[in-house]
Amino acid sequence: MVTVLVVDDSAFMRNVLSKMLESDPGVKVVGTAGDGLEAVEKAAALRPDVITMDVEMPGMDGIEALKRIMAENPVPVIMLSSQTSDGARVTLHALELGAMDFVSKNLSDSSLDIMKIKGVLVEKVKHLGQKKLFPRPARQPQREVHVPADACGGRINADIVAIGTSTGGPKSLQQIIPFLPRNFPVPVLVSQHMPANFTKPFAERLDQLSALDVKEAEHGETVRSGVVYIAPGGGHMSLSCGLPRPAITISHGGDFIYRPSVDALMSSVALYFPERSIGVILTGMGNDGLKGLESLKRAGGKVIAQDEKTCVIYGMPRAVVEAGLADSVLPLGEIPEAIVKYVCGPYCQPDPRIDRLKDGLTGVRGGNYNSPT
Repeated sequence: MVTVLVVDDSAFMRNVLSKMLESDPGVKVVGTAGDGLEAVEKAAALRPDVITMDVEMPGMDGIEALKRIMAENPVPVIMLSSQTSDGARVTLHALELGAMDFVSKNLSDSSLDIMKIKGVLVEKVKHLGQKKLFPRPARQPQREVHVPADACGGRINADIVAIGTSTGGPKSLQQIIPFLPRNFPVPVLVSQHMPANFTKPFAERLDQLSALDVKEAEHGETVRSGVVYIAPGGGHMSLSCGLPRPAITISHGGDFIYRPSVDALMSSVALYFPERSIGVILTGMGNDGLKGLESLKRAGGKVIAQDEKTCVIYGMPRAVVEAGLADSVLPLGEIPEAIVKYVCGPYCQPDPRIDRLKDGLTGVRGGNYNSPT
């Protein structure tokens, strides 16, 4: 049985969310709170397995409550976010502070819209209820890392990297993209399950942290080396014919359950870059990416999967690993190095200070790798 504390300043919302969650026999709401201070107190007293947290509340808001809870009584927190750009930025900040995931809501049509999130919310609560959190170590001081111009030694074994992820993905990507070298020689395409209005602020945040240019992908633009493209929320990113390189296509059709679809991205990469592609599958529920990575593997590409221990939810990587598609199954902190080595070969060695990744994100602009002397 997964126990939940529901936090929202609206009595109506507390009631709706509680009934929604308890419609599943495996979930029990053990308490509710109407503001952040009450949430902190009840989190300590009730010790729930999961907390659903509204952002905007009088007095202590959801962000301040999250900080207190993660410092004093760490527990998986799911943020309930508006679908606006401002709501997206606040939610992404909450993920950096320790929230495990979020569910976007739109109450323009009262209770009708909130009921649309029922299945997603219940599923996330049940999965995250199995996670046990502990106080996070203090972040290490920021240190600039320098790299010579020939970081990859002129040896390029792949022409593109594609990354797919879902629940827990924003945090995981912040521990990968900022630690790719500024002279990384190929484009990186990312499909992160995320609603519209969220992907642009997320790309902007990654761009601030990273040596590479990070942007929300645009329909028709040609992929360029050293650029990270984030698939726009609500659509699907794939490749199409273009000169001198394939161009990005953003579509909204197809029989894909998840948006943006990891399967759509990986299948397209396999088609346009056979034998010269790297597919990376990170934390997330379900099995999106399995079919696409089957195509990529058949085409001669390489596959990296995040390991179970470092996943928020070991669903998408598990499907790939159990299908025998993964060339490497690695902790999150080792994936940046693995990506660089798959692309550049064994001639590129990581800077020794990259070990700080294993202790958590430090937010380094210009994190990089050194080639051997």
